[in-house]
Amino acid sequence: MQLLDWIVIALFFVALIGIIWWVMRQKQNNAADYFLGGKDATWIAIGASIFASNIGSEHLIGLAGSGASSGMAMAHWEIQGWMILILGWVFVPFYTRSMVYTMPEFLEKRFNPQSRTILATISLISYVLTKVAVTVYAGGLVFQQVFGINTLWGIDFFWIAAVGLVLITALYTVFGGMKSVLYTSVLQTPILLLGSLIILVLGLKELGGWDEMMRICSSVKANEYGDTMTNLIRDNRDANFPWLGALVGSAVIGFWYWCTDQFIVQRALSGKNEREARRGTIFGAYLKLLPVFLFLIPGMIAFALHQNLGDFLPMLPNGAPNSDAAFPTLVAKLLPAGVKGLIVCGILAALMSSLASLFNSSAALFTIDFYQRLRPKTDPKKLVRIGQVATVVIVVLGILWIPVMRSVGDVLYLYLQDVQSVLAPGIAAAFLIGILWKRASAQGGMWALLSGLIIGLTRLGAKVYYSNTETGGADPSWFQYVFYDCNWLFFCGWMLVFCLAVGVVVSLCTKAPAPEKIKGLVFGTSTPEQRLATRQSWNHWDIIHSIIILGITVAFYIYFW
Repeated sequence: MQLLDWIVIALFFVALIGIIWWVMRQKQNNAADYFLGGKDATWIAIGASIFASNIGSEHLIGLAGSGASSGMAMAHWEIQGWMILILGWVFVPFYTRSMVYTMPEFLEKRFNPQSRTILATISLISYVLTKVAVTVYAGGLVFQQVFGINTLWGIDFFWIAAVGLVLITALYTVFGGMKSVLYTSVLQTPILLLGSLIILVLGLKELGGWDEMMRICSSVKANEYGDTMTNLIRDNRDANFPWLGALVGSAVIGFWYWCTDQFIVQRALSGKNEREARRGTIFGAYLKLLPVFLFLIPGMIAFALHQNLGDFLPMLPNGAPNSDAAFPTLVAKLLPAGVKGLIVCGILAALMSSLASLFNSSAALFTIDFYQRLRPKTDPKKLVRIGQVATVVIVVLGILWIPVMRSVGDVLYLYLQDVQSVLAPGIAAAFLIGILWKRASAQGGMWALLSGLIIGLTRLGAKVYYSNTETGGADPSWFQYVFYDCNWLFFCGWMLVFCLAVGVVVSLCTKAPAPEKIKGLVFGTSTPEQRLATRQSWNHWDIIHSIIILGITVAFYIYFW
């Protein structure tokens, strides 16, 4: 890091402080102001926030690392702009009509208070123990590698980077609420895109171009069935990414994340109307097409450079190249002065935006789904203060959890990545039957959610147990086969089918919901006025842009087939 790099970083913080100061001067009189930015966000702010919130440590370390180790396999999860279109076209009208602040609140309106409590509890715990902790932990590691500093003032630089990142982000999230998350994303997104694009271009230039990367990576076998690193669709016998499992599993997890998770949907709920919310999702879908090129392919470039040079990536104790260091290594070795500072700003932007969104969403879940339910007559201004206090508590819990993350390292990190694949099916099933089927009863929705939670916890427990137990040569029991040996992607798909079946059977055995309770919340129950409002919220350009996004997705699959 040279003087010019530090000047660029300083300018980034000056711009950030300016935006935050402007946001803090806006009035925040109630929960809608604090958690939904006053519900007046435009499509640019919504789309930028959806994208910037999504890009976190799993991209800077995990996605680039998977590109360096397994090639295109993880692209199924990243080329998912079409999933955000489902949020905008299908779910936004129902969420907007329900006038909710949180996804658990929507489930209470559609089903019952128990469903709201279950989802709010699952979401809050998973945010603090997985998303916040993983983002902060990985952020500390990234900055330690990028800056090349082990200790500063006698303190491990990991702690300075991790805690500093949390405190800076917490300050503007606590005082600015959703508005600070939305409008800092407008600054952070272009910096992140520009910085990552520079790495892609300089990486390809250093390697000798796109064709050279494809040549090297296509010569490396990914399995014994003839697939290479450049194959997106792999043999169905592949141990890690069978093509059918990858398509189904990524769709289930993607649907849960993009269409039902508070972390993402809260951005769409902040739109000033249905049109801005939908166009925000279309803009976010365009942006979501980019991470494959900005993070995964640079990982493949780093792998190809290592194949050519022999010592490009740092080595692990076992003699293998450290694929997780792909992105930071490209930054450290390829970038000139000034540009490296820009990339650091991009990394900062990604981590801060992701953390800010997590803090704000977690505070919204606590304030709206727990505190306000216990004290429904709370003064609106007091709710804002409660939200600020909740944000501080979540920040503290996230910091306290970092030592646990660091002490068990990659083992827990891998376990935590599995949490999404087992949480997604039950939640997805509850929302699917809730919005698509008028007959779905309160008990049906609740048991779809609960069955997913029970099966998910069983799967995680089995993974921990069998990973640390010698099973010998004995034939596995049916329990071990189903809950441990079964490929995680196929398990995710079958789990969704099971949860949907539970929801349907329980609904048919229990009392149907009253028509007035579900009016406007389910397909086929909207009033003529509601249908007209939705129809007037889009035009031919919205359809054209959606078709373009779908076309790009199909073209990507064909090219990397």
